[in-house]
Amino acid sequence: MRFRLASRAVIAGVAAALALSACGGSDTSAGTTAGAGGLEKAQIKIGALPIPDSAALYIANKRGFFKEEGLTVTIEPVAGGAQAQQSLIGGSLDATQTNYVSSFLAIAAGHKMKIIADLYQAAPNTFNLMVPKDSSIKSPADLKGKKIAVNSKKNIGTLSVGSVLKTHGLTEADVEFLEFPFPEMSNKLKEGLVDAAWMTEPHLTAAQKNVGAQKLADTMVDSTADFPIAGVVVMEDFASKNPKTVAAFQRALAKAQNIAASDRKAVEEILPTFTKIDAATAAVITLGNYPTSLNETRLQRVADLMEEAGYLTSPIDAKSLLPAGSQG
Repeated sequence: MRFRLASRAVIAGVAAALALSACGGSDTSAGTTAGAGGLEKAQIKIGALPIPDSAALYIANKRGFFKEEGLTVTIEPVAGGAQAQQSLIGGSLDATQTNYVSSFLAIAAGHKMKIIADLYQAAPNTFNLMVPKDSSIKSPADLKGKKIAVNSKKNIGTLSVGSVLKTHGLTEADVEFLEFPFPEMSNKLKEGLVDAAWMTEPHLTAAQKNVGAQKLADTMVDSTADFPIAGVVVMEDFASKNPKTVAAFQRALAKAQNIAASDRKAVEEILPTFTKIDAATAAVITLGNYPTSLNETRLQRVADLMEEAGYLTSPIDAKSLLPAGSQG
């Protein structure tokens, strides 16, 4: 996002990943670099946004988990999920972190992708609607006819805000969504250019501290509670030609994801190395959860809500988007 469009991996488990690794041959096409241990491609480039969702990727690299699997992983910072997916589709990236709403929209548009890891999941107060201090807006029901800042239209921000609006008797058509980068939203609230803003960390904490912004509503409740936010995707062709490489990547990332899930300090320490979040802020911001399995049931929730909200014109079967053996 962020999205943030909401929305910013992991792996079915070593056994499942090993099963995947057993089913591939080798790819000797131009541009690949064969690795020790039979990997089809030992050097891969992955896009990642400089946000907490990506923490496990950087933990895995720093602690040598990728190298242990015979992989050299270059993490390339990207400005947003849309840019990352275009680079993936264009072939300049082998994999990328992206939010699931963007992924399903791309898949619905005909781009064949596979989800190989789950990275980030919403937790309470990680994606909130904020209003200026002393705002007359006291409930989401008061947002009718108001302007709401989101980082991207028709994405996880509008989807989750729409879910909250529905609970309060409104629809997305009852408000006006305006696009602004997350860092600009605090000033837009302060200047009165928007009535509310959909924000995530570290911008939530900064908005409260710098302009006195107040929480109107947590957008990750009810139908979006514990909502899957971000994962790692590859093109279907890459997954089919490089099953051992994908499995090795999954095993390495699974170790890092387990660390991120169980050791907040590890996340706090890594954030300042790839984001603009300093150590003091990393210690106090609200973080989401780091799933330790790749589960089609969780991902199906995203596709189903998108279809219900009219973002998709036909159903998407999340299970069909996971490589064989990756379900957990």
